[in-house]
Amino acid sequence: MTLTFFGSRTLLFFGTAVAVAACSMGPQITRTQDLSESADIPYQNVLVIALFSSFDVRKKFEKEVVKQLSELGIGAVTGTSMMDTKTPMTRQTYLPMVGRVDADAVLITQVASLDSNAAMKDMSPEATYNVRPTYYYNVWDVELTEYVEPPSIEIESSLVLATQLYSVLSREAIWAIESKSKIVVDASQTGYYPFIVDEAKGIVTHLSKDGLIVQQSR
Repeated sequence: MTLTFFGSRTLLFFGTAVAVAACSMGPQITRTQDLSESADIPYQNVLVIALFSSFDVRKKFEKEVVKQLSELGIGAVTGTSMMDTKTPMTRQTYLPMVGRVDADAVLITQVASLDSNAAMKDMSPEATYNVRPTYYYNVWDVELTEYVEPPSIEIESSLVLATQLYSVLSREAIWAIESKSKIVVDASQTGYYPFIVDEAKGIVTHLSKDGLIVQQSR
């Protein structure tokens, strides 16, 4: 099996800009390659690979795609489960995995583009009031306390992911999509990846919709 695009294509930076708390409106997905007539569909055992610079984001993304596939009864394995942070993302790394897990298809997602803009965001103050009566008629003593957090940094990103499905039998890309997302990031929070769930659902939904996978009875 030859995955030629693994060779010379430059991997775009992806990880630090989104490895923080984020929210998105859900991806807009466009098919960029119609299903090949020679495709040996449906597939039942998929090797899932993400090509991002951050190993942590790669791992989370692959695990979420595998989760979505598994819920449909499709066998799926992550590439990161067979490598560590020092393993190079090369063809020589991934090709042996195909035989190791007996995959009949390889699903590969990488960054097509990522544009980000950062801006300062003023935080809304929280106020508490302590009201006490005085010795004077209808006169009150009001104590106001405001708690104002420091300004935060908000990052808004336009992310485009390109996903291709390769047939192990034909050794060719037989289907491809692009997903576009708007992601708003609060740089003061970390460790939350809600956009990954949306992206994974979108990919697996379109795999099913186009007949590349068929939900298995349990």
